[in-house]
Amino acid sequence: QLFILTVSPTDNDATRKLLSQYVEDLGIGGLLFSEGTSQETARLINYSQSLAQVPLMITIDGEWGVSMRMSDAPKFPRNMVLGAINDDRLLYDYGKEVARECRLMGIHVNFAPVLDVNDNPLNPVIGTRSFGESPERVASMGIAYARGMEDNGVLTTAKHFPGHGSTSTDSHKTLPQISKSLREMNMCELLPFRHYAEAGLSGIMVGHLAAVKVDASGLPASLSPSTNALLKQIGFNGLVFTDALEMSGAKSSGSLAVKALRAGNDVLLSVPNAEKEIDYVLNAVAENKLSQALI
Repeated sequence: QLFILTVSPTDNDATRKLLSQYVEDLGIGGLLFSEGTSQETARLINYSQSLAQVPLMITIDGEWGVSMRMSDAPKFPRNMVLGAINDDRLLYDYGKEVARECRLMGIHVNFAPVLDVNDNPLNPVIGTRSFGESPERVASMGIAYARGMEDNGVLTTAKHFPGHGSTSTDSHKTLPQISKSLREMNMCELLPFRHYAEAGLSGIMVGHLAAVKVDASGLPASLSPSTNALLKQIGFNGLVFTDALEMSGAKSSGSLAVKALRAGNDVLLSVPNAEKEIDYVLNAVAENKLSQALI
C-alpha cells in the first residue's frame, strides 16, 4: 500500500496484463495513469478496481486540470495565466470543477497545486506551471485552488517541496540545487507550503531537489531524512508523497524505496523495478532497518 505505479492508459491486453500483475501479484496501493483519453482511462480504472481486494488510490498529475493528461477533457489555462486573476473565489470554483471531473473519472488524488515560486526567469521546468513570482500570491491562489478540490472530495498534493522555482536545472534530467539559506527559503520557497500546512490541506509532494545550504548530505529532499524535520518545521502533518522516483534527480545507490521511507515519505510514486523494491522494503523490516510501526 506504499507504492503508486504509473501506467499508460492504452486499453489493450498488454496493459490489462500489467495492471493484473501490479494489483493482484504485487498488491500495490495505487495507480497514476499517464496521457490518453478519458474513455480508455475510465475503463482501465474500473478494471483495476475490480481486481483489488483493497480499493486502489487513483491519482492524476493534473496541475491545470484533467486535460493535462486526457486529450478530450475540457481545457483550462496554465497557472501563470490564472495568476493574473485578482479574485481567489474564481480559483476556488476552478478547483471545484476539477474535483468534479476527477470524481466522475474515479480519481481520488490530484498532484496539484504547484506552489513553486517562479523567482528564476531562466528556470527550465517550472515557468508557466507556477502562479507567479510573489510567494504570498502563489500561496493564496494555490490554497484557493486546493480548497476547491478538497471541499469537493479530491485530495490535493502541493509541490515540489521544498521549492523548485529558483533552480536552473530540471529534476527530470538531473539533481537541481537550491543555493539559498534557510532564512532565504523561509521568505520565498517555503512560505507557500507553510501557509498550505496552516490551512489544514492534505498532501505535499517532495521533489528531487538538493537544498545544499540547509542539508549538508547533498541528497535529494525526496531521499533525505532532513526533509522530515523541515516538514515538521512548517507544521505539516498530512500525507507525504515522493515525486516520481524514476526521474533522474532521484538516482541513488541502494534501494530508493527504503531510502524514501526513511526520509519520511508516506507514499512512493512511480518506483522503478517495483517488484525488487517491495522485496527490499520487506527485507529492511525483517532486518530492523525499517520499523514495522513506520510501515
